[in-house]
Amino acid sequence: MLQTDDTSNQALDERMRRTLSRGRVALTHPAGCPAVPLYLFDPLVLEGPLTHDEAQAVVAEPAYWSFCWASGQVLAQYILDHPALVAGKRVIDFGAGSGIVAIAAAKAGAREVVACDIDPDALAAVAANARVNGVAVSLCDDWTTRGGDFDLITAADVLYDPENRPLLGHFREVAPQVLLADSRVRDLGDARYILQTVREGRTWPDLHEFEEFNRVRIYLAGETAVGPQ
Repeated sequence: MLQTDDTSNQALDERMRRTLSRGRVALTHPAGCPAVPLYLFDPLVLEGPLTHDEAQAVVAEPAYWSFCWASGQVLAQYILDHPALVAGKRVIDFGAGSGIVAIAAAKAGAREVVACDIDPDALAAVAANARVNGVAVSLCDDWTTRGGDFDLITAADVLYDPENRPLLGHFREVAPQVLLADSRVRDLGDARYILQTVREGRTWPDLHEFEEFNRVRIYLAGETAVGPQ
């Protein structure tokens, strides 16, 4: 049985209720990476449709961290399946969200893991989720102040905005290797990123997204990048 941290649970509930008065989190195992339990949005609290005010608040300030997106689950499971990708390395996870990828890297033997996200609520969620998984993950709220050199950058579903496409080149300048998962962009347009595999995944809790967004492509860029594994 999972051991919950009531203090973490309550703190995350308070953050969620800023925008959704009925909101709360529950400890759950995402279907795409069940070995990493997370505090995520509890859909059981919604006994009916959102009110207009609730819907407006959710749209204005969405709690992205309270859902585990398909690409995050798939990338986290891929890391657990291929621990050599992170073992002994200093890893930074860009756009950490719930923290599932960072936590998987720590579980797989990374020397140090830093989770970077501009949302303070997301970082609070990462901290709570790391504790419940029994791993250490450092937090960073500003990519430009990440500090030190990294062996590997991980990122999942960060290319949803076309303006983020330059990140592909930036990541390659920052670290010798990049492990990227994406379900939004079919062609990265950067030959340095080598497709490793395509896997199915669904947001948890399920948001019933278009089927095309449930197909996650994993890419590896760097000195040792090879074809599909």
